[in-house]
Amino acid sequence: MTRSVADSLAAFLEHARARVDEALERYLPRPPACPPIVSEAMRYSVFAGGKRLRPVLALAAADAIERLERSEPALLGLPAPAPPALPRLRSPQSEASDGVARRSASGAEAAALRAPSALAMPAACALELIHTYSLIHDDLPAMDNDTLRRGRPTLHVVYGDGIAILAGDGLQAEAFALVAREPPTDDPAIVARKLRALSTIAGAAGATGMVGGQAIDLQAAGQAPGRAVTLDAEDLRAMHARKTGALIAASAASGALMAGATGASLAAIERYGTLIGLAFQIVDDVLDVEGDAHTLGKSAGKDAAGAKPTYPALFGLERSRHMAADSVEEAKAALVDGHLAKGWLGPIADWVVSRRS
Repeated sequence: MTRSVADSLAAFLEHARARVDEALERYLPRPPACPPIVSEAMRYSVFAGGKRLRPVLALAAADAIERLERSEPALLGLPAPAPPALPRLRSPQSEASDGVARRSASGAEAAALRAPSALAMPAACALELIHTYSLIHDDLPAMDNDTLRRGRPTLHVVYGDGIAILAGDGLQAEAFALVAREPPTDDPAIVARKLRALSTIAGAAGATGMVGGQAIDLQAAGQAPGRAVTLDAEDLRAMHARKTGALIAASAASGALMAGATGASLAAIERYGTLIGLAFQIVDDVLDVEGDAHTLGKSAGKDAAGAKPTYPALFGLERSRHMAADSVEEAKAALVDGHLAKGWLGPIADWVVSRRS
């Protein structure tokens, strides 16, 4: 990634995260619709910071499909070549070709970094709510028993286990209500997109996805009834494909679905998301070994202390890094195959493998 593209990506990420946070503030329930303590607990975790990777992926995927629709409508099976009346984001390629590095958020916004697709935003926010609920439950004493998350005490430490469980439950339910409710529409085509996005997100978050992966993780760590499960390399990949990769893949897919993706373009986005999910988890495992709590914003070294199966434990640090890099290259190749390379998804893939937290 060139310096110009890196600067443009940083500005895009800052801009997209700000838009997501604005939307989350609007969407989350407040009193008297819900008890004050539930509202406070949900907001404590949702607005604790974080990378916002999942909503950013959804918005970037929607943008990629919008660009493809504008230039190659036949691949989407859409009847008209005209671009939708939705705001657009400039691609890193067009930023780089200008020969001007935008090094500040205000400069990048002035250079036409605009609001993401209104259709994809509710799904993007829903994905962040589900991710946050999963972190709340993952940190509980019955799971990982973590006391630090995103640089501050975990929710159950501040509000107690009971309220933490309820706040997580509330976020999960609100996520699905949000996609069903927003944006309000009677358009059958948009309703169909919402239903497909809901199905995609639910499958990734449930027993066949994230929940199932967490159950396997507990078994492997000896925290479930019966004998501890020993995972080989293929088992490890399958576990993380459920636990982490499924929701990341669903993020890209749901954003693409809300932008109208079908057929080959949707398949390319789904493959990209699956590979990015794998790379993200491998890097997470590496950072747990090499990082520190201050940089990571969470406890470091917990995997080794808990004898959890990880990529570094099975393959070593160096090979794990290579595996993450290879997965990112495969993800970018999927974008090329799907005619989706001109957008933010490629630079986001590079960022995933180069991150330090």
